[in-house]
Amino acid sequence: MKFSYKFSNLLGTIYRNGNLVFTPDGNSVISPVGNRITVYDLKNNKSRTLSLESRYNYTNLALSPDGSLLIAVNENGEAQLISMMSCTVIHRHKFQTGVQCICFSPNGAYFAVAVQNIVLIFCAPGEITGEYNPFVLRRRFLGGFDDVTWLDWSSDSRLLAIGCRDSSTKICAINYTTNFRTYNLSGHTDAIVACFFEANSLHLNTISRNGQLCLWECSMAPSDLEDAERPAIAPPQRKRDKKAESDNESEDDVENVVEKEAVKDEAAKEADDDNDLKDEAEKKKHPFFYKKLTRHYLADEPRKEQRDVQLTAANYNTRTKVLVVAFSSGAFYLYELPDVNMIHSLSISDYPISAALFNCTGDWVALASREIGQLLVWEWQSEQYIMKQQGHSSEMTCIAYSSDGQFIATGGEDSKVKLWNTQSSFCFVTFSEHTSGVTGIQFSRNKKFLVSSSLDGTVRAFDVNRYRNFRTFTSPSPAQFSCVAVDYSGELVAAGGQDVFDIFLWSVKTGKLLEIISGHEGPVASIAFSPVATSSSLVSGSWDKTVKIWNCLESNSEHETIDAVSDVTNVAFSPSGEEIAVATLSGNITIFDIKSAGQVTSIEGRNDLSGGRLETDIITAKKNAQANYFSTIEYSADGECILAAGKSANICIYHVREAILLKKFEITQNHSLDGLNDFISRKHLSEFGNMALVENREELEGGKVAIRLPGVRSGDLSSRRFQQEVRVFSVKFSPTGQAFAAAGTEGLCIYALDKGVVFDPFDLSLEVTPKAVHECLKKHNYTKALVMSLKLNEPNLIALVLERVPYKDIELVCADLSPEFAQRLLQQLARHLQATPHIEFYLQWSCCLLTKHGNQDGVFQHTGLLSLHEVLSRKYEMLNKICDYNKYTLRVLLDRADKLEQENEGKPSAMEEDSDEEMLLIRSKDDQNGQSQFSDEEESASESEEDV
Repeated sequence: MKFSYKFSNLLGTIYRNGNLVFTPDGNSVISPVGNRITVYDLKNNKSRTLSLESRYNYTNLALSPDGSLLIAVNENGEAQLISMMSCTVIHRHKFQTGVQCICFSPNGAYFAVAVQNIVLIFCAPGEITGEYNPFVLRRRFLGGFDDVTWLDWSSDSRLLAIGCRDSSTKICAINYTTNFRTYNLSGHTDAIVACFFEANSLHLNTISRNGQLCLWECSMAPSDLEDAERPAIAPPQRKRDKKAESDNESEDDVENVVEKEAVKDEAAKEADDDNDLKDEAEKKKHPFFYKKLTRHYLADEPRKEQRDVQLTAANYNTRTKVLVVAFSSGAFYLYELPDVNMIHSLSISDYPISAALFNCTGDWVALASREIGQLLVWEWQSEQYIMKQQGHSSEMTCIAYSSDGQFIATGGEDSKVKLWNTQSSFCFVTFSEHTSGVTGIQFSRNKKFLVSSSLDGTVRAFDVNRYRNFRTFTSPSPAQFSCVAVDYSGELVAAGGQDVFDIFLWSVKTGKLLEIISGHEGPVASIAFSPVATSSSLVSGSWDKTVKIWNCLESNSEHETIDAVSDVTNVAFSPSGEEIAVATLSGNITIFDIKSAGQVTSIEGRNDLSGGRLETDIITAKKNAQANYFSTIEYSADGECILAAGKSANICIYHVREAILLKKFEITQNHSLDGLNDFISRKHLSEFGNMALVENREELEGGKVAIRLPGVRSGDLSSRRFQQEVRVFSVKFSPTGQAFAAAGTEGLCIYALDKGVVFDPFDLSLEVTPKAVHECLKKHNYTKALVMSLKLNEPNLIALVLERVPYKDIELVCADLSPEFAQRLLQQLARHLQATPHIEFYLQWSCCLLTKHGNQDGVFQHTGLLSLHEVLSRKYEMLNKICDYNKYTLRVLLDRADKLEQENEGKPSAMEEDSDEEMLLIRSKDDQNGQSQFSDEEESASESEEDV
């Protein structure tokens, strides 16, 4: 088994905090997800999370106009310059404090950064500026008396509008101009939320938090601005020269001294801003000024339903002249400027909208809500959702893979069950029938349904195909269920009680309770059915320090008890069904034989978790580590290794037989979460001790010491300063063995085998070289060439050999392969089928290989067959959509041609309307007539070859 797992994707978390960014083509939206960045491809309906991460949560993103550079700033003021081509961090820069907003100029030459009430203008690296040193400071402006809230560039990238929290807007010039002056716009009564320049104009629109919209008209056009050279500034004098001057001056030269001081004061005033004019008379006759045209109150409409509503986000598209404003009530409105006519309104939730953004064409509006982690893209003209995704509003507690690895089911404390597609990384269905937190979830072997247990006292079965809850299992007396399991046949469902120490067994077909299995003296922590079809064994672990093995087909509660020494937290069956792994509160993982109930080996893993220290802990991290334990364990697909995790940021992989640690993964580096540091920083310590234990409360609110209650996992949610703890709730291996998933505080992290350039040969010898492979191909010795390419294990070389083999010789080559190479060839076929356009050719390889070697036992591993099945299912769905689209397109074109012919000639149509036979994808030869018309089989075949 290989362990080159690397971070692949992040599911379950759609949006956390910060602004959204559309790519220049308008087809993808970039969202900050905690300390990671996710790109949602709206055209291809896929999402991917960049492998890079920050030490703190991202709050601001800015994308260059050509889409090649991304600047991401976290809440601690650390900026990263990211190349979107290679998805790597090029440069890092540290600002003194947090950044309010960041924005690239339209020509890509500069980018502006707002730090408190100061705006910094940097030269953007690239061919446009000729500057390749990142973060080269060009200019520096003082925004206002309060923090800057918004930045916007004019279309020619010469002026910058700075909106401030003190309700003022400042217009600054990047270059020195002769007929320009720095201009302040005031007239709002609340903080500025956004300000926007018009296209190819200096007219401005400003919006404040109380919903006021002001339209400003500029007296000049962009072409009227005249650039000037930067005025020379006199070099500063040395102290010695100043002292010499003062010594030479006599006491009688009072006039000279006063004159020099006046000149110095004048020079100091001019150094503040060269574009700003101080003379009032010259200001009045200056050609550059703004005039307020009108003021509109956009908050009047939402305040009809909620009086204290505030405007939280706004965006303006200069092409379509459409303005979107979003409010704290969860509603957004679209207005057409400059007439300010409302053209659309919609309420998406009851929570405030944190970010709103138009794409480049103005057709799509992206809206995000921080409180519920929701992100949606709305096409306002057709009034339909392009994308609507929402993660779990609270922590994700359990996960389960489908039998073919295509779907992942997740359950959370928000009582929701969600299904995720591993290829698109999107949630495609949400079940909300539970009324309390979901504690366990599992798929059936046939992938037709899944079951989930909850603290609301129900176990529910959901149909994966029809998306409905078709069975609800309950106990005779109310009970909270802590775990659930489905047997191999999918006919039995078992659930363990948390407050009632029994195991309940139901029939899926009838929905009736078959048996109540008693025997445990504590809460049942975990149960698992045997993965073997011929076995009906059920294993349960409890807090009473025992593991019991039951036979579900027996009518009575006969069982075998295994003493686990400590409280059991989780149990897992090996894929062979001969062994079970038991995780206990002592931090150990013990392996037992299912038949003899004897201990096989024991893994001591407490020190491998190495949990950190929470901010409010009054004990050290070393003492905390003594209480660590594994709360979730899972066998690998081949049964050689165990994946384990717990209340820590670490995920461990152990070898079962050797009982050693093979590899350890750290799930996150996000220091915005609590529990990553081993020591408390000295800057958080004072003469009174740890400042995290002191809260500033009012006099009537009680004491100031915030000490956590023992056993509290989620933290004190009523605390003024709440910080989530880092931990892993559940880990699962993919049935194909190519990936594993971990549900933690950050979301659902997918780790997949690295498909990079790694030389991993098999049974290599001196005569096996790429040159020898090419020579065998020239001699038409295809079997030898294929064997040597499989030994080298180079995907490109294997694909070359496979495609050079003639179609008629495929069956012969497959028959000549030995069983050990047949398994490796099957894995390569599954890999190449993902992206190859030669679908029929590779399907012929797969059919011949399975026909020749499929009747032999032990040739093909289960993981290889699952990988091939997953790829074929995906290809079938894709081709089915293409064929349906082409079929109906041809139907429309033929009907249109027939109507035109009928109009021209006045003859009746010879074609029937929408006959069932014509809508079939596959027809028999007897049904095909001799007329020259398109058959559905020819349509699907020809169009699929072109589109694929």
